[in-house]
Amino acid sequence: MYILLMGPPGAGKGTQAVRLIEKYGIPQISTGDMFRAAVKECTPLGLEAKKYMDAGQLVPDSVTIGIVRERLVKDDCKKGFILDGFPRTTAQAVSLDAILKELNITLNAVLNLNVPSDELVRRISERAALENRDDDKPETVQKRLAVYEESTKPLIDYYRNSGLYVEIDGLQDVDTVFADIVTALEQ
Repeated sequence: MYILLMGPPGAGKGTQAVRLIEKYGIPQISTGDMFRAAVKECTPLGLEAKKYMDAGQLVPDSVTIGIVRERLVKDDCKKGFILDGFPRTTAQAVSLDAILKELNITLNAVLNLNVPSDELVRRISERAALENRDDDKPETVQKRLAVYEESTKPLIDYYRNSGLYVEIDGLQDVDTVFADIVTALEQ
């Protein structure tokens, strides 16, 4: 099962990814985890990424895409994966398509958890109080949502045209969202 999981910060991607991992026995692939692993393994791309990360800068697409490719060829991805946090832009989506074609992998679905902005702010505020996450502070939340709107939301149009795109109502309770995801995957 090859899944691309999309949605704004606070939509419930992490919660649903855990359930998908349990159900399908496939890894969740997140760019943050990949960067840390590539740095730890001292791969050439990992060392390149580390320069940007240490300077507090965004890792350029060329490095990010290379690290994604390195991760997707690992043995644990042979029977599937859940992509979470990549791609973030249409340019990255085009690069991902090329990688998947090269690896002879076809996505089963592109799932977008749709949640209105006011609900996202409420959820993230609650999460911030419970988990004390730096990226959930009010000023950071507004910036993250603005970045999502500007650069990631165009991916919806990109994938809507692919025939793989399924929008999931993220306002429903967690179990109903998961049931909708499984239904979308197993159609």
